[in-house]
Amino acid sequence: MNDIIRIGMDTSKHVFQLHGVDAAERPVLRKTFRRKEMIDFFAKLPPTQVAIEACGASHNWGRTLTGFGHSVKLIPPAYIKPYIKRGKNDAADAEAICEAMSRPTMRFVPIKSADNQAALMLVTMRDRLIRTRTQLCSAIRGHAAEFGLIAGSGTCRVEPLLDRIAADPEVPHLARDLFAMHAEELALLRARIKEVNGRLAEWHRSNARSRRVAQIPGVGTLGATLLALKTPAPEDFQSGRAFAAWIGLTPRDHSTGGRVKLGSITRAGDALLRRTLVVGATALLRHIRNDRSKHASPWILEMLKRKPPKLVAVALANKMARIAWKLMVTDQDYQAPAGATSLARAA
Repeated sequence: MNDIIRIGMDTSKHVFQLHGVDAAERPVLRKTFRRKEMIDFFAKLPPTQVAIEACGASHNWGRTLTGFGHSVKLIPPAYIKPYIKRGKNDAADAEAICEAMSRPTMRFVPIKSADNQAALMLVTMRDRLIRTRTQLCSAIRGHAAEFGLIAGSGTCRVEPLLDRIAADPEVPHLARDLFAMHAEELALLRARIKEVNGRLAEWHRSNARSRRVAQIPGVGTLGATLLALKTPAPEDFQSGRAFAAWIGLTPRDHSTGGRVKLGSITRAGDALLRRTLVVGATALLRHIRNDRSKHASPWILEMLKRKPPKLVAVALANKMARIAWKLMVTDQDYQAPAGATSLARAA
């Protein structure tokens, strides 16, 4: 096994397929291992390069194999697919992973630490709780409408609606009991969301990079936390434009024959991070249009004159991402651009 220079590993819950090559790129290892066998194999193997598809549990395997002295690289699944020759099986996937790693321009995913993944659980848990709260509020509104009780939009209107239902004698007793169960579930969800938000704020205050990124107008605590957690190695990106493209905030390029054709944004990368930046940009634009913000730069004002607000929000989110990358790479504080003015004075 000393002649192996690179191994591609296709992972699953219990079965692991390995494909290794020597210096002449000849296959010298094609084996299937169970979990315990695979760990014993890498523990005895001399240090070598190992490629894994970036998927569930891949960061844990990256940390484990790095502890054995191996050089581990995680590859996005989209970059592996072109190297699968034919068919779909574990052996073909492992071979494709091994070949993809050999490309000099291949892009890799940095291995996240266990603490980083634990903090990311806070983000995903918060998103799931909010989705569940929205679903529950919609269900309450729908059931209440069946009894002729309507409430205004917003989650803050649901609790008064439940109080009205509890005090309405025309609502059947069984329905009031079920609405009471909904009210208990909603209160528990709100308590959980408050607890998770508190822990996220605590992590944000303890992280210098997150605090620095939060200085950008429109980013906020959640956006800064997501940017710090989702990009543990911002220096891997060549520029802020490449970082914004990774998030999916750049136009889709479909050009050929010298004819440039740009479409809507690519929506690549992490959907939660992209959505948070766009929502933050939309909130900032709302304050600017209402003349309640001191961050109305000439660039934003000119864009608002020529383009729809939603398009300007996406463009502003792109700019926020590029600024965030610069701050994370250079460890500098945010400096507001000169020449900011109000929308009323510019009109």
